[in-house]
Amino acid sequence: MDKVKYELEIPIHASPNMLYQYISSPSNLQEWFADKVNSRGKTFTFEWDGTIEQAELITKRAEDRVRWKWLESEDDESYFEIKIQVDALTKDVSLIITDFADDEDEVEESKQLWENQIDELKQTIGA
Repeated sequence: MDKVKYELEIPIHASPNMLYQYISSPSNLQEWFADKVNSRGKTFTFEWDGTIEQAELITKRAEDRVRWKWLESEDDESYFEIKIQVDALTKDVSLIITDFADDEDEVEESKQLWENQIDELKQTIGA
């Protein structure tokens, strides 16, 4: 069964440089994204309430984006990406989240989870 791709754009008041640190380093990801985050090479281990998930770092571009692929879903095209977007005119900064849900019914729930995580990030960095 094909997964359903979705995107979220969330405005955030922070510098792209600072945001990049919070979306790319394990210690900063641990402050808002997961209870524990470790990396060994390109493999990141995320832990939430005792549940461990592993993802491979696919793309990492300074002050731009980070993309991972869950190891459990290596037989499909899914991934999750956090991209920093700066409006050319207003200089407003947004995070663009791209992720995949198992089906249409899970899209709204997945978006809500991301919004909660980004709210946690905003609190962490005072944005």
